[in-house]
Amino acid sequence: MSLRIATWNVNSLRQRLDHLDRLIATKAPDLLLLQETKLEDSIFPGDFFDERGYRHRVIAGQKSYNGVALLSRLPFEEESTRIWCDKDDKRHCSVRLDGAQAGGLEVHNFYVPSGGDKPDPAVNDKFVHKLQFLDEMTAWAGEVRDRPILIAGDFNVAPLENDVWNHKRLVRSVGHSPVESGKMASLLEAGGFTDVGRHFVPMPEPLYTWWGYRFAQSYAKDYGWRLDHVWVTEPLGPRVTAHEVFRETRTWEKPSDHVPVIVDIE
Repeated sequence: MSLRIATWNVNSLRQRLDHLDRLIATKAPDLLLLQETKLEDSIFPGDFFDERGYRHRVIAGQKSYNGVALLSRLPFEEESTRIWCDKDDKRHCSVRLDGAQAGGLEVHNFYVPSGGDKPDPAVNDKFVHKLQFLDEMTAWAGEVRDRPILIAGDFNVAPLENDVWNHKRLVRSVGHSPVESGKMASLLEAGGFTDVGRHFVPMPEPLYTWWGYRFAQSYAKDYGWRLDHVWVTEPLGPRVTAHEVFRETRTWEKPSDHVPVIVDIE
C-alpha cells in the first residue's frame, strides 16, 4: 500500500477551499496536513472534506490566527493535540494511523512560531518563544526516535544556505539566522530524522516552498525560502519513495505564500 501525504500552510482555510479542491483533484493525497487555518473549530468546513473522502480528522483552531488540521481518508487508532511552551496557541496535532493499513505510522503536524522581526532574544519575546518551541520539539524527538514517525508542516526556518535565495543577504534575518539553523540541526539529530526534501534534492541545489507577499515579483524572480518541511525517523526512512514541492499553486489566483509539499510512503 502507498500513502500520499501533503502538508500546506494555507494562510486562511476559508480563502483556500477552491485551491484545496484543485490540489485534491490533481494530487489525490491520502492525508492533508494544514497550517494557519485561522478559524475556530465550530466553523470548520467539515462537509467540504467529507464530500472529498476525508472523513477522519483532528483539528485545533482559533479565530484569525494559527490553527492546524490533519485530515485523512484512513481511520486513526489515536489522535491528539499538544500544548507547547505552556501556550495553547494551536500549533500541533497528530495521529497514529490504523496499524493494519499503515504499519502504525504516526503523523505529526506542526506550525512553529514565526519569531517576529529581530533574531535577538534580548529584545524580541516572539523569537524567545520560537527558540523555546524548537527546544521542546528537540527534547520530544529524542524520546520517540525509535518509532515510525513523520513530522511535517511550516517550521518557519530555512536552515541551509541554499534554502534561501540569498544566504549572505538573509543570514541575519529571522527564519535563516545561525541560532535557528543550529536549533534545526539539533532537532534533526535528536530524532534521527531524515530531511526528506534534502534527501531527494541534495545541497547545493536550491529548494524553496515560500515566496513572500511583500515583494510582488518574489515568485517570478524566485526569491524563495524553504520553510515547509517533511522529516521522518529512521524506521520510516526506507519507505519514503517520492517528494514533490507543488510550486504551481503559487501561480493560482490569490494564492497562499506557501506551496504544498507532497511525499509518498510505501
